[in-house]
Amino acid sequence: FWLGFGIGGDYPLSATIMSEYANKKTRGAFIAAVFAMQGFGILAGGIVTLIISSAFRAGFPAPAYQDDRAGSTVRQADYVWRIILMLGAMPALLTYYWRMKMPETARYTALVAKNAKQAAADMSKSLQVEIQEEQDKLEQMVTRNSSSFGLFSRQFARRHGLHLVGTATTWFLLDIAFYSQNLFQKDIFTSINWIPKAKTMSALEEVFRIARAQALIALCGTIPGYWFTVFLIDIVGRFAIQLLGFFMMTVFMLGLAVPYHHWTTKGNHIGFVVMYAFTFFFANFGPNSTTFIVP
Repeated sequence: FWLGFGIGGDYPLSATIMSEYANKKTRGAFIAAVFAMQGFGILAGGIVTLIISSAFRAGFPAPAYQDDRAGSTVRQADYVWRIILMLGAMPALLTYYWRMKMPETARYTALVAKNAKQAAADMSKSLQVEIQEEQDKLEQMVTRNSSSFGLFSRQFARRHGLHLVGTATTWFLLDIAFYSQNLFQKDIFTSINWIPKAKTMSALEEVFRIARAQALIALCGTIPGYWFTVFLIDIVGRFAIQLLGFFMMTVFMLGLAVPYHHWTTKGNHIGFVVMYAFTFFFANFGPNSTTFIVP
């Protein structure tokens, strides 16, 4: 609940904040760079898990599950996920602190809160230049930008309904594919024999190997995809990147799913992993980034 209400609500607002500060020429790159931090967060989570699990694995060796069911999960293994979870709370706490220190955007302060003086002061602080408020111009802008229709009115639906439905639907459809890919990574890696069967490992060994595989996918597919978007979005355009991403995700997913028996045969897992990494690359050099930027 709090993930959705907190971070899930905060990171779309990050796009809004950046779009209101950025100029038109490089707005796409700036918003994409905000979202690209997610890739480093995914990698950081994998690295933290690798460090914690490898430390416990070295300190508390255990037999494989098939050799000793009870002994394969040592008592100290219970601390691993707790430590990882507690370390994950630290970035959230820092985010809360920095959000408290961050001023409201000048666009909101001026046009919605109608406080030109505060907007000028905030912009002066951010840009490190002296800006004088002009109340008369502000009132003209408010009048020009004011809407006589509400969010759920017929006029809004006629003007922007298709934009809203199109953006929301593409994001929804992307999430079905993208998040299920993440959720089932462990089972996919096992099926193609990239990591051993769970029964052949101890609990700590399994955590280590899964984290290592996920970190490699993030490093080779996820992060490059984000930064290709950052560097190319204001050159290629949002729409083209979104179309390309959806198309290439479709191609690579069909390429993995149709000849699935071929990929699960021992010795073919390298080709599967490369194509699987490309699905993440084109998700992020594609709709996972553009559905964040287009709105």
